[in-house]
Amino acid sequence: MFKRTLVALAGGVAVASGAAQAQDVTLQLKWVTQAQFAGYYVAQDKGFYEEEGIEVEILPGGPDIAPVQVLAGGGADVMVDWMPSALAARERGVPAVNIAQPFKSSGMMLTCLKESGVTSPEDFPGSTLGVWFFGNEYPFLSWMAHLGVPTEGGADGVTVLKQGFNVDPLLQKQAACISTMTYNEYWQVIDAGISEDELVTFKYEDQGVATLEDGLYVLEDNLEDPEFKANMVKFVRASMKGWKWAEENPDEAAEIVLENDASGAQTEKHQKRMMGEIAKLTAGSNGALDEADYQRTVDSLLAGGSDPVITKQPEGAWTHAITDEAL
Repeated sequence: MFKRTLVALAGGVAVASGAAQAQDVTLQLKWVTQAQFAGYYVAQDKGFYEEEGIEVEILPGGPDIAPVQVLAGGGADVMVDWMPSALAARERGVPAVNIAQPFKSSGMMLTCLKESGVTSPEDFPGSTLGVWFFGNEYPFLSWMAHLGVPTEGGADGVTVLKQGFNVDPLLQKQAACISTMTYNEYWQVIDAGISEDELVTFKYEDQGVATLEDGLYVLEDNLEDPEFKANMVKFVRASMKGWKWAEENPDEAAEIVLENDASGAQTEKHQKRMMGEIAKLTAGSNGALDEADYQRTVDSLLAGGSDPVITKQPEGAWTHAITDEAL
């Protein structure tokens, strides 16, 4: 069976071969193969994409892969990305558009050692806090701006430690708190031997500064192509079927993810635990972007301290055209 490629460029042209004349969709993930993306692997494994007449190639991400760059360069038709990154890219001239939002809630939080004395946000001043950058820092900066806490250090402010994608600063006690996801790094801390009662956590969702995560984005010009648009409708419909199946069958979904992990780095225990947490974040979403959630994200990003991720209200950054037809 010959592969077909739909190039994600302005006015993308479908090049088809083979009797079926089916279209391929290439999906670029935000991170490595793990249960964070279970819905897509389930849709592939269970034949949901095949039922729609499309063949989907899933490209894992990693520390050296920027989904926005892959999308803009034509290496993928659709990407999974966090909204801060996508909106920042749009303001810089990459016309990324949210076509679906499988994740309803944010999994981002600060995890603190109780022995550091941080038991509430009022205890942040004078502390060192680990923060992810590359666009992931803006919810944190917005939160600190809301609290009126400077991020340049000092007794009245916090010292920001640029954190890698690991939990070492907490384990080595270089920071009182670090950035973690409910489904991943938090459990790495637990697996490292620190018990839950030794920790204090602050979920961005609970603090009112959460931004939307793991949406599906395409290039705006491609949506003018009826064939591309029809493909995205099929892709979103099958993907959401995969996500709801994963919510209802978390252990099986985790096993499907493991079967697709070419690196062999993931473990069954971690992926099943991750899928259980991911199901909490996708619960409540049918795939359509909630406009109130979108506006909350935009407002948070605009209020991101002295260097906000976006400087003005975005225009045309999302559409319901795909989900209205798909769902």
